[in-house]
Order: sequence, then structure tokens, then C-alpha cells
Amino acid sequence: MSKIAADPSHPRYQSLLMRHRLEEARKKGMLAGSALIAHGRGEAFDYLLGEQTISSALIATRQALAHLSSAKHPVISLNGNVVALAGEEVLQLAYHLKCPVEINIFYRTPERMEALFNHLNEIKQQMGLDVEILGAESNARIPGLEGPRANCCKQGIFESDVILVPLEDGDRCEALVAMGKTVLVIDLNPFSRTARMASVTIVDELTRVLTNMNEILSSGENLQLTTNFQNEQILQAAFDHIGTVLTP
Repeated sequence: MSKIAADPSHPRYQSLLMRHRLEEARKKGMLAGSALIAHGRGEAFDYLLGEQTISSALIATRQALAHLSSAKHPVISLNGNVVALAGEEVLQLAYHLKCPVEINIFYRTPERMEALFNHLNEIKQQMGLDVEILGAESNARIPGLEGPRANCCKQGIFESDVILVPLEDGDRCEALVAMGKTVLVIDLNPFSRTARMASVTIVDELTRVLTNMNEILSSGENLQLTTNFQNEQILQAAFDHIGTVLTP
């Protein structure tokens, strides 16, 4: 992989690094063209958050981890952007949780799937992580959806009780909730349909969330579900924070 031109001391280094990862993934055939547009939209919201993990996002992160840790069949769903931006972090998380990941993309082609699997398997080998990667074949469908968004693996997303779906589509998130699943999402846009439909929404940047999750799990922290958790309050806290940024 080619090196990023920016120096780590550059104030926009992390943002530039994420863009560089997407550029490299695009060259390898891992991404559809719309992936870059989607990333730019999320990045705009990260500016409004001050490119930081706000306190409500950390509360949601711990709640999501408590759900994942107590689940009978947790699964992490991966699209192309997640694999490109945070392949190492997401495999570390799956290893900690002892759960599979499932590559599930809308614009599915044999070439893209091969590139995504190759990328994750290379990371697995380099890091020595024993993580099951599903998604090579779709043998089940999510009820209530039409077209490619409905396709999934029976032993993965379809049979999961708790599912982490970073950078998710709103209609699929709603369909998964309708199946009775606890749906955890990472979404920088608190106004999105996905954010509003999810069981737990972490309004934060993908790599920051996964890094936080891995550090919390590595610390051995005792994670307990908050029984009075209200996702609407998490979203409102993000709205309020953005309001303070926008107010002169």
C-alpha cells in the first residue's frame, strides 16, 4: 500500500488518512463509486462534532458493547467502507467478542467480494486473528426488503440476536429491528433514518468507536446494560452538541 503524503503532525492527518485508505481501496476494486460520496457526507458531520468522541457517544458505545458481550449470537456486518477504513479494528473487535463478521454489500460483484475477502484475510494472517468471515454466499433474505439489500447469510445476520451494522442503510436497519434484533449502529449523522431507527446509535467516527470498543474490552471493564437507556436522549445530546458548534 502506498504511503500517505501528509505528516502525522498535520492537523487534518486523521481525515487525510481515512481518505487515503478509501483511495487505495478503490484502486483495489473494493468499493463502489458512491462510497466516496458517502464518506464525505459523514466527514461533514464529524466537523460539526469537533472530530471528537462526545460523552453521549461514549455512553452509547458502552451500551452497545454490553449488548454484544451478553448476546447469544452477535454478528458484525461489514460494507466496503468499513472494511477499507477499519479492517484491522473490526477484526480485533470480532476476536475480542468471539463472533463472526459478515461482508454484506449492496453493489455486489464477484470482483468486489473477492477484493474485500482478500483484504480481510490478509489482515487476519498478519495479526494472527481467528475470526470467521461470512458473506461469500447469500442463503437467506431479510423480510420486508426488496432487491440486494435483503440478501444475507443464514448463519450470520439472519440468525443473529444482536448485530453491529456500522454505516448502515435506514431501510435495512428498520427491517432488522422489525425482525426482533437489537441493532447497533455507528452513524455520524444523528438526523439519519438509520440513527433514529436503531436500538443504540453511536454518533461518532467509525475508527474512533472501534478503537474505544477494543480498549474497553481489553481493559476488562465490567459492562452492564443500562436498563433505562433511551436512544432518543443520545441523539438529542448529539443535536445539542452540534447546536453549540453552530451557535456564534
